[in-house]
Amino acid sequence: MVDFTYYGHACFLLDDGKYKLLFDPFLTGNPLATIKAADVKCDYILITHAHGDHIGDAPFIAQQNNAEVISTPEVLELVKAGAGNATVHGMNLGGSLKLPFGSVKMVTAHHSAGATGGIPCGFVVHFGGEVIYFAGDTSVFGDMRLIGELEKPQWAILPIGDNYTMGPKEATKAIELLDVRHVIPVHYNTWPIIEQDAKAFKRMAEAGTRAKIHVVNPGATLELSVVENSV
Repeated sequence: MVDFTYYGHACFLLDDGKYKLLFDPFLTGNPLATIKAADVKCDYILITHAHGDHIGDAPFIAQQNNAEVISTPEVLELVKAGAGNATVHGMNLGGSLKLPFGSVKMVTAHHSAGATGGIPCGFVVHFGGEVIYFAGDTSVFGDMRLIGELEKPQWAILPIGDNYTMGPKEATKAIELLDVRHVIPVHYNTWPIIEQDAKAFKRMAEAGTRAKIHVVNPGATLELSVVENSV
């Protein structure tokens, strides 16, 4: 069983009852945030890139929780600049890491990095019996098909806001390329420039792919394994 809790924008927590994985912890200054950085509990922090709306409160939360931070070396340099005693693990595209809860694989994303010399990424995590792909900030790209073929994710967490990432039309194509059964949209409605109708995206994507779209409101929790087993 894995619980997905959405904190707004691209920040969310995965919890299998033993370990807590926090992704892209932009909370301070996030108008959709439903939790304060000081109240977050986590064991690991995974960061896709160093833009402020993704690296966010990572140094503070890492220190508060003694959490291990996983990202690219350039992003980790920024984390350590803000929290010199943080425990970190650097990865790069294509690499895999075994951890007590399962594993993490770092995969390609097409975006800018927010860190000099750095690159953005996405993650595929094997966690609580689920295979979950978080695309990070990205456009749609053809090699998403390879991620689907090689990693066989059951869940995809995809941005739909447009302007800075892919929009609903492109996210629908990403679902087709990944051939994934369940999708959670993120990275939308934080500001007017990325305002989207998630219900309209759900209708379009479910009409054009085999996926079920799960719209999770900020502050809400979705139990992934129960949904997966019910289909």
